[in-house]
Amino acid sequence: MTTTVVELEDILNEEVKKAMQSLYQFDCPTIAWQKTRKEFKGDLTMVVFPFLKITKKGPEQSAEEIGAYLKAHADVVQDYNVVKGFLNLEVDHSYWLSFFNELHSNKDYGVNWADENSDQVMVEYSSPNTNKPLHLGHIRNNLLGYSVAQILNANDQKPVKVQIVNDRGIHICKSMLAWQKFGNGSTPESEGIKSDHFVGKYYVAFEKNYRAQVNELIEQGWTKEEAEKSAPLMEEAKEMLRKWEANDEEVISLWKTMNNWCYEGFDQTYKALGVDFDKLYFESNTYLLGKDLVLKGVEDGVFYQKEDGSVWVDLTDEGLDHKLLLRADGTSVYMTQDIGTAIERFKEYNIKSLIYTVADEQDYHFKVLFLILKKLGYDWWKGLFHLSYGMVDLPTGKMKSREGTVVDADDLVAEMIATAKAKCEERGVGDDLDESELSEIHRKVGLAALKYYILKVDPKKRMTFNPEESIDFNGNTGPLVQYTYVRTRSLLRKADSLGVDMNQAMIEGNDLQDKEIELLKLIRDFKAVVKEAGEKFNPSLIANYAYDLAKEYNSYYAAQPILKEENEALKVFRIQLSNAVGNTIKNAMILLGIEMPERM
Repeated sequence: MTTTVVELEDILNEEVKKAMQSLYQFDCPTIAWQKTRKEFKGDLTMVVFPFLKITKKGPEQSAEEIGAYLKAHADVVQDYNVVKGFLNLEVDHSYWLSFFNELHSNKDYGVNWADENSDQVMVEYSSPNTNKPLHLGHIRNNLLGYSVAQILNANDQKPVKVQIVNDRGIHICKSMLAWQKFGNGSTPESEGIKSDHFVGKYYVAFEKNYRAQVNELIEQGWTKEEAEKSAPLMEEAKEMLRKWEANDEEVISLWKTMNNWCYEGFDQTYKALGVDFDKLYFESNTYLLGKDLVLKGVEDGVFYQKEDGSVWVDLTDEGLDHKLLLRADGTSVYMTQDIGTAIERFKEYNIKSLIYTVADEQDYHFKVLFLILKKLGYDWWKGLFHLSYGMVDLPTGKMKSREGTVVDADDLVAEMIATAKAKCEERGVGDDLDESELSEIHRKVGLAALKYYILKVDPKKRMTFNPEESIDFNGNTGPLVQYTYVRTRSLLRKADSLGVDMNQAMIEGNDLQDKEIELLKLIRDFKAVVKEAGEKFNPSLIANYAYDLAKEYNSYYAAQPILKEENEALKVFRIQLSNAVGNTIKNAMILLGIEMPERM
């Protein structure tokens, strides 16, 4: 008997077709099976309402007749029950044992890793500014983008992981100008500060001094708008930007130096978070892209030009408004370069789709971008997707970069690892391990707490990150899932040390306990969960699945003797089932970018 989720449904489809033909002389189409709701007994549910015109009977009677036929004639159906127009089928134990036999030899059940023949899909994430270090908001962005890439890989799609670095503009000039004025020639090395934090320090310094100037002008009778626009520091920053655009040698040199400081710091943070990229794009190289395309769009009548020379697109037929694409002076806006960059990416890579991981503040921007590309006649616009996610708050409220009140990514990672160490020491974790092994466990546990807590939340939802809750070994957390995995590895090691013969004859189907069937059902669900997470670009489905499986196994482990089981065949089965649970948990966590310790 075959054993995957789809094949089980195929088996039942064939049996239902036989039932419908025998009972009602009707050639039944494929059934859309549903998982039986938890409050009812059963594995898969058939909704009979669509067939009442054929059966010419009420929903309950129809379901009873079909269920009775299946129980009598289909080996795969052990029993059934009817709830109104819903036929709940219980799958025979022999199927679950057959499923387990194949599962036992397949450590990668549920995932279908991409290879060189797989379709390519591009995932953009991170996209930092080179005027400050990465913070908690960037962490959610990076973890989401990386996890989605992993999930797509598990769905036989080859991810191309990219980011576009925002390395130009007035915000970059602010930190450059502040360093010129207040840095006194200092460097990250001379001050002993991580290089991107060093640059961020001057961004904050600019804002502090700029706000002081604005307040002083307001006290002199200026309006707030006038003061913010004409404060001396802002005027100097604008002048620096003009010099950069004119390729001023001194400004370009400083720009390269400070950007390189940021790149060096970013790389360290990415390594600590366990994320990477296949290609980096830089705004300084892409900001002119799209300009010629926009002008051609005017010639083709897709866009229109006002008397002042500015170029616009009319999206009123799409329920939106008019959008600026080129300023009157001919300079580009963000939309212009995003048009050009998207086109370049589809030229450069043979990708089927492009996913932008960007906060929900940019929902309108991407809606407009996709519509413009559609108007320009690019068929691949249908493969564009904005992975819109909610912002991250702290228990104390919102973060503000320019005021220096953000939680830096590096500081948070260090805090999580330190907290993991303290929690592990409280529990006596790793008392028999050396210092280097313990250090790795603390790192893995701390990062699992951070990653899982963020990824278990639906991306669309705004969230509050609570470090203390994230590392609770008894809650819906990464450390709890890790601990469950480690429990299965420990069981295997103990079985090996006891000399358990893992080649015992297999048990019979009727030897399976209800909790063992529940575990097998959950493992079987993994394939469908991975598929759904890939279709919806939603890692929270994987995270919460991993927790459900861990919770179910822990309940089983506490209630069912394993190594103390006297029946050797049952003992071996339970050890192997534990191994299958561990493999599935590990594969789920890999999709979240979470490393699993082998001991705790």
